Amino acid sequence: MSLSLQVYRRITVKIGSALLVDRSKGLRREWLSALVDDIAELVEGGADVLVVSSGAIALGRTILGIGKRSLKLEESQAAAAVGQIALAGAWSDELGRKGLRSGQILVTLGDTEERRRYLNARATISTLLKMKAVPIINENDTVATTEIRYGDNDRLAARVATMMGADLLVLLSDIDGLYSASPAIDPNARFIPMVDRITPEIDAMGGGAASELSRGGMRTKLDAGKIATMAGTSMIIASGKRLNPLAAITRGERATYFRASTKPVKGFKTWIAGNLEPAGRLTVDAGAVGALMSGKSLLPAGVKLVSGAFSRGDTVAVLTPEGREIARGLVAYDAADAVRIAGLKTSEIAGILGHEARAAMIHRDDLVLSAEHTDTVALTGS
Repeated sequence: MSLSLQVYRRITVKIGSALLVDRSKGLRREWLSALVDDIAELVEGGADVLVVSSGAIALGRTILGIGKRSLKLEESQAAAAVGQIALAGAWSDELGRKGLRSGQILVTLGDTEERRRYLNARATISTLLKMKAVPIINENDTVATTEIRYGDNDRLAARVATMMGADLLVLLSDIDGLYSASPAIDPNARFIPMVDRITPEIDAMGGGAASELSRGGMRTKLDAGKIATMAGTSMIIASGKRLNPLAAITRGERATYFRASTKPVKGFKTWIAGNLEPAGRLTVDAGAVGALMSGKSLLPAGVKLVSGAFSRGDTVAVLTPEGREIARGLVAYDAADAVRIAGLKTSEIAGILGHEARAAMIHRDDLVLSAEHTDTVALTGS
């Protein structure tokens, strides 16, 4: 199956650490040079290309002569500081060889999860693209801690792709696509060339990390697929082990294609849907599940359990009675008030809170159904 990249107008490419960095030798310069040749060809064809590049910590470790031992947080951050300079320089040199300019963007979790910062990041990257520069984006590992990090660049790449309205996300990895099970464990694992929708069955195929340099695995790639496809961005998982890996996709070498939703969420709801870590969770009854599926708001009467320390306006997950996530949305109440009014009729809320209150726990305009439901009900907004 041929998946020509030439038909896409804006492409986000994510590169794993193990592809860019050899633990003993440092940067894989020949590989990077071949990838940049592919990127230049896409740009010459009229596409915008954004790069989400891992590798700062791995490269910094090599430069500093740190072995394979586990690093303390401050050591990882120091390695990232050294590696980021070297990595940015390598990208600038290679893109410059093809007559292309580059710009480095370092982000932390809040830059995509907080609405104001999300809009600022989007404006900066948009300006770079207008100036015909290739944005090189990475998590700012020099300051990110466990509590404020993405944890993997697969989901970061999906957030960047949807934030920037990319119509394709390419995840270059050390595996050439999705399999029914980990091929490293099960020799009979079946390759999946095409995914029309990430169903619970497809989701169950996610596994752990395949490389010591990689924080992610198939689990994070499927999470990225949900974020991307819900927003109308197609996704490809392909091997980056070969030279010219983007050209290899167009040549028809093995890769898995994830089809974008036929009814994607748009605008403001893209930001809601892509939030990586909800601030809390609302478990609802079967009646509320049906109401949400039909495009209605979530009322307090349908909420059975409230968990998390969230504030009004935070993104929360909505769970079925079985514990399966069905939606995400911006909650209209602080957690303490949500607990007090859960299960109550709208007419009873003011008496409990002592003031007039909103009828909905989450209004339909602030709510997005999860990926497996978006082709059934489109809750679009601006």
